Amino acid sequence: MVPYLLAGLGALMGAVVAVMAGYILRSRNARKQRGLFGPWPIRKVALDAFDEAFRCGPFGPGLAAEVRFVGRANLPVTGGLSDAESWILAVLARPARRMFEFGTCTGKTTYLWAANSPPDAVVTTLTLAPDQVAQYAAGGGDDPAAARAAAAESGFSDFLYTGTPEAAKIEQLHGDSKAFDETPFAGRCDLVFVDASHAYSYVKSDSRKALRMVRPGGLVLWHDYHGPRRAKGVWRALNELNRRHELVHLAGTSLVAYRRPAGGHVSFERGATLSMWSKFDV
Repeated sequence: MVPYLLAGLGALMGAVVAVMAGYILRSRNARKQRGLFGPWPIRKVALDAFDEAFRCGPFGPGLAAEVRFVGRANLPVTGGLSDAESWILAVLARPARRMFEFGTCTGKTTYLWAANSPPDAVVTTLTLAPDQVAQYAAGGGDDPAAARAAAAESGFSDFLYTGTPEAAKIEQLHGDSKAFDETPFAGRCDLVFVDASHAYSYVKSDSRKALRMVRPGGLVLWHDYHGPRRAKGVWRALNELNRRHELVHLAGTSLVAYRRPAGGHVSFERGATLSMWSKFDV
């Protein structure tokens, strides 16, 4: 009888230790995700304070936020944004006439932009074609997982918008974003979305180009600002960029945004001239 009791106590103690170890590990990971020294570096703002299109009345968001939409709920989608994030991008496309997307993936954001923007709008989107994945140019210190994810998200030859009337508004480009020449788009884009490779070197390169492409008063948005333990390249690059630019983290999402000052002579870089910004390496 005693051996059985001892065995039972041993099993119980083992289970208790396993539960406690799991709790300690989850707590430690949560602390690392939050950051030990206060809130995340990029200032968080409520959506209705970010843009007047999201202002709430007695019934919640108004008709200024009404869009054509394709949701995902909890269904698995390669590289997919949350429903809230997709809705935000669709709403922001309503007044936009020139949009650029780094990272087409399934083409869902591309389609939503084309479907909700004015009739004369143009949506340009850039991705690696399946036979161009070898062109991916990882930088020293990039997370290898980012390269694998980029390859998985570059496997589409057709997109959600393929064969739709909205495709007439879409310009599909193929190639590596590091080799992309943004000069023809400089200062012309109402909306730029950076959601290609999550590797640090790519986020840095794409961000530099996006900031040059956006017009005065226009918006640049980034996806996957998840904290220090996920998409580490995005976290590092955007926190560095935030030291020179006034970025905001949209509450309840993984979206970060930058609105270029409307005055043509206002620099992106805090306290610097526009000519100084043009030489700035993010």
